[in-house]
Amino acid sequence: MSTTVEAAEIVLRDCFLAGLAGDAAQYRAFLEGLTGHMRAYLRRRLPKAQDDVEDILQETLLAVHNARHTYREGQPLTAWLHAIARYKLMDFFRAHARREALHDPFDDEHERIFAASDDEPANARRDIGVLLETLPDRHRLPIVFVKLQGLSVAEASLASGMSESAIKVGVHRGLKALAARLRGDA
Repeated sequence: MSTTVEAAEIVLRDCFLAGLAGDAAQYRAFLEGLTGHMRAYLRRRLPKAQDDVEDILQETLLAVHNARHTYREGQPLTAWLHAIARYKLMDFFRAHARREALHDPFDDEHERIFAASDDEPANARRDIGVLLETLPDRHRLPIVFVKLQGLSVAEASLASGMSESAIKVGVHRGLKALAARLRGDA
C-alpha cells in the first residue's frame, strides 16, 4: 500500500472513530471522504452501468452507516468497507442478472477502495474558477459564455452587452493570458 493510500485510510479511520464517539462533524467528514473513493471504486467495477453507480454508492453509504457498530477498532477500515461494497455489488449483479460480472475477482491487488479519489473533476472546476477570477471582465466573461457555457458569439454578445468582435477578441486574449499564467509567465 502506498503512503498516500495509507494516509487516506488513516484520516478516514480517525474521522470514522471520532464519529462513532459522537462527533457529528467528523462523521460527516468521514462520509464525504469515503464518497469520492467509493464512487471511483464503483465506477471501475461497473464500466457498463455508470448510470447505476450513484444508486449503489448511496446504498453502500447507507449500509456503512447502518453497520457502523460492527466495525472492530483494531481491524483495517479498508477491509471492512470493501466487504460492504462487495455485498452491495453482488446484490446489484443478482438483481440485474449480470452473472458474468460475478466471476471477476474482487481482491485484485491493484484495485483497492482507497486507490484513487474521484475528486479531480471538482478540483479542476475550482482551479479553473480561481484562474478565471484573475482575468478582467472583458476576457473572463467571453470565456465563460463561449467556452464554458457553450453559447455562440452572438448569444454571448447579447448576454454580456459586448460586441461580437469584442467577444472574439476577449476569448482569444483571455485564453492567451490563462496559458501564460499556467506556464508561469505572468
